[in-house]
Amino acid sequence: MGKEEILQEIESMSVKDLADLVEMIEERFNVSAAVAAPVAVAAAPAAGGDEGGGGGGADTVTVVMTNVGQKKIQVIKEIKEITGKGLKECKELVDSLPATIKEGITVDEANSLKETLEGAGAEVEFKT
Repeated sequence: MGKEEILQEIESMSVKDLADLVEMIEERFNVSAAVAAPVAVAAAPAAGGDEGGGGGGADTVTVVMTNVGQKKIQVIKEIKEITGKGLKECKELVDSLPATIKEGITVDEANSLKETLEGAGAEVEFKT
């Protein structure tokens, strides 16, 4: 299977499957996607804007975590990966709910973050 075929397969995957794939790659090759994550997140709004065809700020939302759930450590790890902040800042964020996780992002990116955080046990809502 060539690189282009792999990319086509990845494009067809759900966000949950992609998150599982990243986790499997990290475990198998003993690497972390945290270094690449800020680049991928920065590129996502540009790609989403091309598909949406809509205009400006009306298409952006803020992701707010309202409840950490039972798996606090896992949620902190996910927030660290999402925001690029240190563990101490992420723990403080989790301890001061409701907390804004990310502002001014596309609805698609917000849904992806929501799925990731809910998968870790947190409760999340969007604000426009």
